[in-house]
Amino acid sequence: MIIRTRLAAGVCALLAALTAGLAFPAGAAAGEPTGQDAPKVDLVLDVSGSMRARDIDGQSRMAAAKQAFNEVLDATPEEVELGIRTLGANYPGDDRKTGCKDTAQLYPVGPLDRTEAKTAVATLTPTGWTPIGPALLKAAGDLDGGDGSKRIVLISDGEDTCAPLDPCEVAREIAAKGIGLTIDTLGLVPTAKLSRQLSCIADATGGTYTSVEHQDELTDRVNQLVDRAADPVVTPVPAEGADRCAGAPTLKSGLYTDREEFGQQRFYRVDVRPGQELRASVSVAADRAVNPGYGVLMRAVTSKGREIVRGEAAGNGRTDVISTGLRYPKAESDDEDAPAEAVCLAVSHSFSAASGVKTTPGLPLELTVDVVDAPSQAGDVAAFGLGRGWWLLGVLILTGFLAGLVWGWLSRWRFAVWRTN
Repeated sequence: MIIRTRLAAGVCALLAALTAGLAFPAGAAAGEPTGQDAPKVDLVLDVSGSMRARDIDGQSRMAAAKQAFNEVLDATPEEVELGIRTLGANYPGDDRKTGCKDTAQLYPVGPLDRTEAKTAVATLTPTGWTPIGPALLKAAGDLDGGDGSKRIVLISDGEDTCAPLDPCEVAREIAAKGIGLTIDTLGLVPTAKLSRQLSCIADATGGTYTSVEHQDELTDRVNQLVDRAADPVVTPVPAEGADRCAGAPTLKSGLYTDREEFGQQRFYRVDVRPGQELRASVSVAADRAVNPGYGVLMRAVTSKGREIVRGEAAGNGRTDVISTGLRYPKAESDDEDAPAEAVCLAVSHSFSAASGVKTTPGLPLELTVDVVDAPSQAGDVAAFGLGRGWWLLGVLILTGFLAGLVWGWLSRWRFAVWRTN
C-alpha cells in the first residue's frame, strides 16, 4: 500500500508540473484596468401595461420586479453609482407619438441613497407603451462622462412598440461611439420574438441576455450584473488598422478595438526582440444579421510579406463571435544590440451581410497583443505546453499503466508465497 501510494503521488506530481507549463505570464501596457472614476449602472425597467400579468411565482411581473429591485438596492456595493430609468411608466393614452416619448429618470445615476431609491420604486404602476429604443438612448446619456465602467441593465417583458427606431440599431450606434458602455438584457417570461430582440441588443455591445421566469432568478441576475460593474475592467484602446503592412500602427502589449468592414483586411505592427515571444488573439463579433458560414484569419507576416505563422477559425452561424490566435517565439541572438523585428498582424474575416443589412460601420474587432520573454528553448515551446508534447503525456500514462500491472503481479505473488508458507 505504501509503495502504491508513493507511486500515485509521484505520477500526480509529474502531471501537476506538466500542467503548470500551460500557464504563461501576461502583461499589459495599453488597456490596463482603470478605476479612477466610480463604476456606473443604470437599471432600465419596463413599466408598460403588460407588466400587470400575474405569471411570476403567483404575483404580477411588476411586483416581482419591485421586490428584486429592493433586494438589489440593499446589496449594491458602496463604490457603484446607480440610477433607475423607466419606460412606459407615465402615459396611459393611445397616442403612439406621445407614448414613444415615455421614458424618465426615476432615480439619477450617482451615490446611492437606498431609502430614497426604494421609495421611488414603490410608486411605480404598470401604465403604457414600450419605447425601448428611446429609453436606451436616454440611458446612454445618463451614463455620459468619466472613464469608469458603464453598464445598462434593461429589464422588459415585451418587445419595442416604437419602431422604426429599432433598439438593435440604437445599441449598435451606442457601441460605435466607443464609450465602453455595455448593455445587459433580461426578458421576463419572454416570447421567441422578445428573446431575439433582447439578444440582439446585448450582442451589439458585448453584453449578455438572460431569460427570467422566477423572482429569485431576477434578483440574482441583476445582483450579478451590478457586482460585475464594480470589478476592475480593462478598457480596450482604439486602434485604426491599415490596409497594408507598411502603414500599420505600432502596438505594444495591451487590448485594442477596431472595426473591420466586410471583405477588408487590417494590418497592425508589433516589434519583437530576440528572445521574446509574440502572443496575439483576435475576436470578431457579428453585431447585425449575417449569413451563416464564416471565419476569421490572423497571420503574422514579415515587413516583406512572408508569412511566419497563422491562426484561423470557422463558424457555422451558431455563435455571433469567432476568435483565433497565434504565438511566435523569436530565437535568441548572440548580438546584444540586435534590432527588434517588425512583425505585422494581418486580420481578415469572411462574414457577409444578410440581404438589406447595413455594411457600415464595420464589424467590431478586439485584438489582444502580448510580447513576453520567451521560455528557454523557445523552439520547443509547444512541447512543454503539450502542443507537440502529447507523446510525453502518452509515455507517462503508459508508464503508470505498466507500473500498476507490475505492482499487481508482485502483490499476487507475495500473497501466494504467504499462503504456501
